[in-house]
Amino acid sequence: MSRINHILRELGRSLYRNPGTVLGAVLSLAMLFLLFDLYWITSETSNRLYSDLLSDVRIEAFVNDGVDDIEIPMVMEKISEIEGIFAIGYISKDSARIVLQQMLGTDLLADYNNENPLPRSFVLEVDKMFLNSKDMDIISSEIAVMPEILEVKYSREWLVKAEQMKSVIIEIGLALGILILLTALISLINNIRLMTRARAVGFQQMRLLGAGKLFLAFPFLLEGLFISGLAALIGWGAIYYSKEYISLTQINIVYPKLEDIVIYCLVAAVLGSISGYLGIRRLLK
Repeated sequence: MSRINHILRELGRSLYRNPGTVLGAVLSLAMLFLLFDLYWITSETSNRLYSDLLSDVRIEAFVNDGVDDIEIPMVMEKISEIEGIFAIGYISKDSARIVLQQMLGTDLLADYNNENPLPRSFVLEVDKMFLNSKDMDIISSEIAVMPEILEVKYSREWLVKAEQMKSVIIEIGLALGILILLTALISLINNIRLMTRARAVGFQQMRLLGAGKLFLAFPFLLEGLFISGLAALIGWGAIYYSKEYISLTQINIVYPKLEDIVIYCLVAAVLGSISGYLGIRRLLK
C-alpha cells in the first residue's frame, strides 16, 4: 500500500510542480488528436456517402429486337442465376416510353404511327459485395455473351473514379495517422523529459537505495497515460460540443460509434504510457 501511495504522490507532485509543461502537453496533444478525429469523421461521412451512391448503381441490359416477349421470363431467369445479381426488373417498350415522357415532360413518340422504337431492357441490382468495377465487369461480360442481349451498360467510368478517390482517402488517412502518432509520441516524450530533469537527483538517490526500475518508472507511465488520455477526451469533447452548432443540409455527418471512441481514447492513453517510459528510459540505465 505504501508503494502505491508513493507512486500516486510522485504523480501528483510532478503534475503540481510543472503545470505549464503539463498544460502545454495536454493542449498540443489535444490539437493533434483533434486533427485525426476530424479526419476520422470525414472518412466515415465519405464512406457513407460512397455507399449511398453505390446503392444507386444499376446494370442495364438491352434486349435484342428478335427476342419474343414470351421469351422474356426465361431470359430473366438465366440472368438471375448469375452470381452477384440481387434483383432484376424488366422495362417493356411501353414502360420505356412512360419513363422517357416523365424525364422530358413531353411525349416525343406522340406522332409515331409505327411501332414503338424504344428498346426493351432489364435493370439489374447488384449485391453490395459485388459493387466494384472488377465484379461489375465480370457480371456485365457474362450477360453480354447471351444471344438474347444486344448491349450491356453501367456507369463504369464513374465507378472507377469513385474507387480511385476512396483509395486516395484511405492512403491519406494512413499517412496522417502515422504522422500524428509519431508527432504525439515525440511531443509527449520531450515533455516528460523536461519534467524529469528537475527530479534527476532524487531519481538517482532512489536508485541507490535499491528502488526497482518499474517502481521508479510507474509514476511517469501514469503521467503519460493521464496526459494522453485527457488530450484524447478533450478532442472528442470539443467535437461533440461543436456538433450542436454545425450541420450540413446536403450531407449527413457520420460520427464514430461511442464504443469506438472509447477504444480510441484507451489506445491513446496506452500510447501516452509508452511515451512516459521512453521519456525516462535514459534515467533507468
